Amino acid sequence: MNTRLAFLSASVLVLSAALLAASPGSAQERGKTDRGGAKTTQRVARPAQDRPRANQGHIPRAPLARSNPSEQRQAEHLPTGHVNDLPHVNHDQWFGHEPANDARFHMDHPFSHGRFAHLGPTYRYRVTRFDVNLHRFWFSNGCFEVADWDWPLCADWCWNCGDDFVVYDDPDHPGWNLLYNVHTGVYVHVQYMGR
Repeated sequence: MNTRLAFLSASVLVLSAALLAASPGSAQERGKTDRGGAKTTQRVARPAQDRPRANQGHIPRAPLARSNPSEQRQAEHLPTGHVNDLPHVNHDQWFGHEPANDARFHMDHPFSHGRFAHLGPTYRYRVTRFDVNLHRFWFSNGCFEVADWDWPLCADWCWNCGDDFVVYDDPDHPGWNLLYNVHTGVYVHVQYMGR
């Protein structure tokens, strides 16, 4: 009887190990989460559905500040003859960004709620809470509010679909951040509201 029980226990262990090794979650190297809840994307193998679909499949580097504050927004001229002047990133170029002297972005007290610390392509975020009426969303480490004039660009985003967002400093508008959707390539202006 002891031999049969030992054989059965060993069989269960072997089958469990085989199933665990075959599962997609265990085959990936997990991302590290810092104290603020941001997940780093370096050294992380992601399932195909989580890989960025926009910008040729990768997350863009941070946008550069304009040298001329009155320089108008740049539109993307497509080979089909169409023009896309919506805020988006394609081929690592940021299109549709408003001029630095646009009065809508002026703040008397930039960063009055503090600065969001984990910015740029190294960090991808998952929305943990969303308020459609206030145009606010939360990550595990902070709250943001979408600019009223940008709300129509992101109102139909899937806010609870996964680690789909990257936050950048807005280099032209002090106190503002850019929220980039890694699947649509569109970005909107957001203000950090604190923790």
